[in-house]
Amino acid sequence: MARCFYTILLLFSGFVLHAQSPAQPYILVLGIAQDGGYPHIGCQHQCCNRAWASDSLKRSVVSLALVDPVTKKWWLFEATPDIRDQLHSFQCLTHGAYNFVPEGIFVTHAHIGHYAGLMQLGKEAMSAHEVPVYALPRMSAFLETNGPWSQLVILHNIALRPLQADTAVALTDKISVTAFTVPHRDEYSETAGFRIMTGSKKYLFIPDINKWNLWDRNITNEVKKVDVAFVDATFYAEGELPGRNLASVPHPFVTETMELFKNEAPETKAKVYLIHFNHSNPMLWDRSKQNEVKKQGFHVCIQGEKI
Repeated sequence: MARCFYTILLLFSGFVLHAQSPAQPYILVLGIAQDGGYPHIGCQHQCCNRAWASDSLKRSVVSLALVDPVTKKWWLFEATPDIRDQLHSFQCLTHGAYNFVPEGIFVTHAHIGHYAGLMQLGKEAMSAHEVPVYALPRMSAFLETNGPWSQLVILHNIALRPLQADTAVALTDKISVTAFTVPHRDEYSETAGFRIMTGSKKYLFIPDINKWNLWDRNITNEVKKVDVAFVDATFYAEGELPGRNLASVPHPFVTETMELFKNEAPETKAKVYLIHFNHSNPMLWDRSKQNEVKKQGFHVCIQGEKI
């Protein structure tokens, strides 16, 4: 009950669900922060102090739920360290109308914010049974051949569903997901983005990428092909982490993304939903910075938002 109250508090503090026909598939935003969450471990600066002092300001690691009211099925994108709370929040947001465990989990890559939550499906916690986990080949092989993740496979807590890049996987008659690769720090796996097709809407999900100009596709063209694009907004601008060279953790700055779309039509800019905010990114905690970005025609993702 306490966590449900926290979810409701988020919604009535400005995190309001958008109206949506109950018959149409939709996206629920279950997390918006970078892998370390918000507040960030060890951070005692102003950016995090307010969140340490107030539970209502805490934000979970980036995650989406794809929900189909017709079939009463749902799928999770990313298995984050916050998966326990996110699955509970999903139940609160949907009033318990769906199974607690999703029909499947889509994982982008082997950085902690995107797959570490799979541990909660193991025998020490939920002891789930053959939850489908969709991932590209290197990511699937990483889970299958490295402990403790391999134990999840051996004990049938999860069932790996290897994906092929640029090949659609049908989830229902009207819903499909296509994985594609993006350049990122691929120490243990490749990095995926996902294109989600629901019949009525098309979504793009790219929470992590190095720089847009390193991708073999044009991000502005890709955004034009969909209705909503959730894109990497880890850092707002150069110099955000004093004393650290951001070239060692490359991401497109929000300022760079906005510059790329500067001359695009308003309807194209409106498709861009910025997500995956590092704790240092003022868009996570500075309302004036959020409003500045919104005035440029872009969306700032909100935890609990229904799209």
